[in-house]
Amino acid sequence: MSPRTSTSEFYVHESSYVDEGSRIGEGTKIWHFSHVMSRATIGRDCNVGQNVVVSPDVVIGDNVRIQNNVSIYTGVVLEDDVFCGPSMVFTNVVNPRSHVSRKHEYKPTLVKRGATLGANSTILCGHTIGRYAFIGAGAVVIRDVPDYALVVGNPAHVAGWMCQCGVKLAAGVAAPVDAVCSACGSAYRRSPDGSLVPASRPSEESDR
Repeated sequence: MSPRTSTSEFYVHESSYVDEGSRIGEGTKIWHFSHVMSRATIGRDCNVGQNVVVSPDVVIGDNVRIQNNVSIYTGVVLEDDVFCGPSMVFTNVVNPRSHVSRKHEYKPTLVKRGATLGANSTILCGHTIGRYAFIGAGAVVIRDVPDYALVVGNPAHVAGWMCQCGVKLAAGVAAPVDAVCSACGSAYRRSPDGSLVPASRPSEESDR
């Protein structure tokens, strides 16, 4: 294991390690005391904060922000534009024991595009966090989270619904029939399955 020096494509602080066999995208920055392990993939224009561990086979998309003191374990996939708040926690085993090896029992966790995972939140493995969902600070997620949902508490529960821009659209467990963001003007509607969806295709997606 040896530190990889920065290149014209990405930046690695001299105190961090990027193992051979990992892949780092153009424009990504990896800051102090972090470790990216072999076979991990990090996309373009990401920011990896201080004291972050990215384990083997982890896949991280483009424009992901990982704040200080986050460990991303094998089995976790972060899609584009995900935000991981300071000291939030992932797991990959539901019943760990120090004396029992359960590497063959890792459960996957998928965090979909644009989701925010608040500071000190905990995501138990085997679940999916929906697109642009918002996990409140300190929440403990023990089940799948719908797209655009705001979840808080322990165990985490749906407390409202969020716009892509991060502004709260509505309170309550049920998705609003119709909602318009007061900040950016994006419109949403309730889908037949009870989830929230954009009323029209967001402009930022049409540009990609």
